[in-house]
Amino acid sequence: MSSNQIVGIIVALIAMFTFVASSLNLPFFFNNKRGEMFIKMFGRLGARIFYMLLALFLFYIAYQVYITPGTST
Repeated sequence: MSSNQIVGIIVALIAMFTFVASSLNLPFFFNNKRGEMFIKMFGRLGARIFYMLLALFLFYIAYQVYITPGTST
């Protein structure tokens, strides 16, 4: 397994966590300082949508990193 695949898997796991936490509106996810900043900017629903879109973008990045062939020496 190449380092690109490992990075892709890690990013995909982060994306899954972000998507699940935002879709289920988990309190610990939104009650920290970073989450409160987005709630003040977008409101609670807007912050949830922002985090869901961020998670989808991270899934795309993870896919691209995973399928990109590593450099061989």
